[in-house]
Amino acid sequence: MEIRKIWFEDRFLCGEDSSGTIYKQSLLWYPELSEATDEQRNDYRKGFEGFHWPALGVDVSFESFGYEDAIPSPLQLFFMEHKEINISGFGRFSGINPTLIRDYVNGFKKPSQKRIQEIQDSIKALGALYSKVDFLGEGSD
Repeated sequence: MEIRKIWFEDRFLCGEDSSGTIYKQSLLWYPELSEATDEQRNDYRKGFEGFHWPALGVDVSFESFGYEDAIPSPLQLFFMEHKEINISGFGRFSGINPTLIRDYVNGFKKPSQKRIQEIQDSIKALGALYSKVDFLGEGSD
């Protein structure tokens, strides 16, 4: 697929191929583009494989416009918004292979409902552990 034209619309990067088909991708996938000015967004180069914004260090492949999910799933969105959570460490904590979790977050694989529940339960268990932290309790100086 080759996208011949791109533009920004609300929270999306839109593209049109040579047949006139229009595709959308959420700018949540590209935080640098989401926060960029119009001037920065318009400063891109079209290459053989996609678009490149040199000043922002962002690349968007033609192929990515054909991905099934234009908007991140709630699971993907959680990990995208919570960069403080190290996926490898979370995988060890939850007992789920970190590479598999990374594949879920990046959209390479789709988790089953059971797996989503396991991940959600692990996030809540981690939150419960954090909520018990008391650095100023008895015995502290």
